[in-house]
Amino acid sequence: MSFIGQDLNLEAAPSRGVHKRGGPGRVLAWAALVLFMLGTLFPFYWMLRTAFSTTTALPANIGNLLPADFTFGAIRRVLGLATPAEALAQGGSGASMNFLLFMRNSFIVATITTAGQVFSCSMAGYAFARLRWPGRNAVFFVFITALMIPSIFTVLPNFVLMRDLNLIGTFPAIILPNLLMAPFSVFFMRQFFLGISREVEEAAMIDGANHWQRFARVVVPMSTAPIITLSLLTFIAIWNDYMWPLLVGQNENVRTLTVAMGVFRGQTPQSGPDWAGLMAAALIAALPIAVLYLALGKRIINSIGFSGIK
Repeated sequence: MSFIGQDLNLEAAPSRGVHKRGGPGRVLAWAALVLFMLGTLFPFYWMLRTAFSTTTALPANIGNLLPADFTFGAIRRVLGLATPAEALAQGGSGASMNFLLFMRNSFIVATITTAGQVFSCSMAGYAFARLRWPGRNAVFFVFITALMIPSIFTVLPNFVLMRDLNLIGTFPAIILPNLLMAPFSVFFMRQFFLGISREVEEAAMIDGANHWQRFARVVVPMSTAPIITLSLLTFIAIWNDYMWPLLVGQNENVRTLTVAMGVFRGQTPQSGPDWAGLMAAALIAALPIAVLYLALGKRIINSIGFSGIK
C-alpha cells in the first residue's frame, strides 16, 4: 500500500506543477506584457493611421482609430508625385519637397560617418585594451570624461571651425565633427576587446603577426556582434541628428531628411499643420532603420554567444 501511495504522489506532482505554471501570477505577467507592447506599438499605429488620412478630415475624426478619409495622398505629396492643386485639396501647403534628394543626403552623411567612426573607434578601443604604452590609463580616463560633457557645448566651437574652413553648406561640415572619435564608441569597443582571450592573439603573434595583422585578421572577425551593434547605434544617431545639420547644412543640396522635415513642418497651410504629410514623411524616413534591424538583428543575436576559443 505504501508503494501505491508513493506512485499516486508521483503522478500528482506534475499536475500541481502544471497548475502552478498557469496560475494567476503568470496570467497577470502576460497581461502586463501585452499591455506594455500595445502601449509601445500604438504610437507607430497612430503614425500609420495619420499618414493614410486626409489632413482636412483629421479634426472631425480625432477619436477614430481608422484612417480619416483613407488616401495615399500624403505619401504622394511627400514623394513629390502630387500636384499643388491635389495637395491643397487634401489639406497640404502645396509646397514641393524633394524627398528622395534629402533621403540620399541622409544616407551619405550617416553611412560615411558610421564607417569612419566604427573603424577609428575600433582601433582606438583595441589600443586601449591591448597595447602597453606610458600613460595609457590616464589618457583613457581623460578621454572618457568627455562623456560627461553635453554635446551642445561643442556645437559653437565646431561651427566656428567649419566657418573658418569655409565648409558651411557642404557635406564635410556635417560629417567631420562626428567622423573619427566618439567616447562612448571607444569605451564600448574597449570593454569588448578586454573580454577576448589573449590566447588566440598570442598564437597569431607566435606565427609572426604584428599588431595590425592581429587586429585585422584575428580580433575583427571575432568582433562581428559588437561592430554591427555599434554600427546600428551610430547610424541611427546620425540619421536622427537635427541640430548640427540644421546649423551647417543650410544649402538645399546637402540638407538632410530631418532638417527637410522641419522645413516641411514650417510650410503650414492656413488650416493648420499638414499632419498627414508629416506622418507620411516620418513613416518613409523610418523604413531604412527598420530594414537595418530586420537584416542585421538576427545576426547580432546569433553572434552574442560566440567564443573566443575555437
